[in-house]
Amino acid sequence: MKSKVYFIGVKDARDVKDTAAQLDRLIAKSRVLDCIRKGWNVAVKTHFGEAGNTGFVKPPYVRAICDGIKGKGAAAFLSDANTLYRGRRLNSADHLALAAEHGFTKETVGVDIVIPDDTKKENTIALPINQKNITFAKVARVYADADALVTVTHFKGHILTGFGGSVKNVGMGCATREGKLAQHCDAAPTVYPDKCIGCGACVKICPVDAIRVVNKKSVLSVDKCIGCASCMAVCPTMALFIDFNAGDKVQEKMAEYALAVLKAKKGKAVFFNFAVDINKECDCWGQDNPRIAPDVGIFASDDPVSVDKAGYDVVNAANGRDIFREAHPDYDGVNHLRYAREIGLGSLDYELIRL
Repeated sequence: MKSKVYFIGVKDARDVKDTAAQLDRLIAKSRVLDCIRKGWNVAVKTHFGEAGNTGFVKPPYVRAICDGIKGKGAAAFLSDANTLYRGRRLNSADHLALAAEHGFTKETVGVDIVIPDDTKKENTIALPINQKNITFAKVARVYADADALVTVTHFKGHILTGFGGSVKNVGMGCATREGKLAQHCDAAPTVYPDKCIGCGACVKICPVDAIRVVNKKSVLSVDKCIGCASCMAVCPTMALFIDFNAGDKVQEKMAEYALAVLKAKKGKAVFFNFAVDINKECDCWGQDNPRIAPDVGIFASDDPVSVDKAGYDVVNAANGRDIFREAHPDYDGVNHLRYAREIGLGSLDYELIRL
């Protein structure tokens, strides 16, 4: 049976009032939130945008989805996990402050904002998945503990995966820094001596004593390193960093992580993809990057693979060419969707229901 994907068009996302009205209509007509039960605690996973980037899904739209969840008698919280790379989303305090600057507060979205500190063991969990690349997926515990998961995703291009949709939002976005590291490269951080000031913060935080300071510079033992990325989070000068490896493995690991998060959420997960402000790169960039397509609309489904494939197809059809492959010729974005179907995450066959 084909998965149902609901779609409503948006002519110009700069018209917030009209876009919000279209979203309200999509929620009402699709009834995708009907899976939410009274008394549930629902995690709403989104992306708050990096400093200098405005491509993220805007607070009024997130508010409408949160209100829809509360209308089912459930509680909700809005969340994202911290990042590996330099920027203001590297730790929870800075991440929360940035979210507020971008308009995400309890007053604006109607729910609490939760960004778990994954340097604390109690905030993380290793979910068994036993796939080709990943045996245990290391994710923020709030997503595993929630009764249901609703993802709110900005559909756009991506430098490693061709495009970023719901599968990426869940697979990469719900992972701890250790989990993100495992997906990107399976390698220890590199120490850049020219940036290291020898403060020793990394030595103190390392859980396996893999770092020492020699001649006022940090030295990392690759053999001891477990890839937790804690050193990267505390380094004041970003002297420890990852040289990310691209390739199909990144996409496969991302899909496996998404499966780990969603396997216990069967019938309890909903995915919204906002194909507006469609940019060449991820919202993780600390600046707005070029738009590669006009606004198309909003998609909703209970199948993360189908909702991504529908978005990919409709956006490309509207432009008469594969804009994502054109923007990133080295990466086939559908690759991770094919693999996601193979491991049972969802279906590539969908019925598009235009509203």
